[in-house]
Amino acid sequence: MKRLTLTVYIKVLVAFILTKMILLAAPGSGELRVGATYLSMANKSEAFSALGINFPENALSINSKVIPELDYMYNFNAHFSTLLVLTIPQTQTVTLAGVGKLGTFKHLPPVLAVQYHFLPTDLLNPYIGVGLNYTLIYDSNLMVTTIPLALDTHSFGLVGQAGVDIDIGHSFYLNLDIKKVGIETGVYLPGGSELTRANLDPWLFSAGCAYRF
Repeated sequence: MKRLTLTVYIKVLVAFILTKMILLAAPGSGELRVGATYLSMANKSEAFSALGINFPENALSINSKVIPELDYMYNFNAHFSTLLVLTIPQTQTVTLAGVGKLGTFKHLPPVLAVQYHFLPTDLLNPYIGVGLNYTLIYDSNLMVTTIPLALDTHSFGLVGQAGVDIDIGHSFYLNLDIKKVGIETGVYLPGGSELTRANLDPWLFSAGCAYRF
């Protein structure tokens, strides 16, 4: 219970900081980024029993994949900015160890983060960030033998980020970035009883190009 309370408190605190910075923002500059992101799933799940089998921890897995990324960044000043990370809806495949493919689901995981840039006037400008992720989960089509399974419809989690902008001139930048995103969902039997809980918690490794205006 204490761990849950602390997690909720941190999420509320981060949401408050993001909202406050946006409301108090002075006129600044904008930036658009496009690139590719490798989504590497953590694939952690609780042990559970089904089909007369005791499945161990981490028996569920979701495929990793490369996805497109589009970012909009607003620079409050030379050091502080806020970042909105977007992509298109993604389809993921769920596999159960010893059984095989269970099916697929779709998700859309936008991220809103606040960043601090250490060396804004240098050729290499490293930064760190913290924010929130809201993942919409839908079109779940999962089944074990003849038993349909359901997932949560959304997930709300924290995001940690680090990266570097590389100035290539004329307001263009190369960007290298890594994020850790908190995403989790319950897996439910018909009737709503929870079979297990899966922590996807992906690493996002990104590379792209940015234009500042």
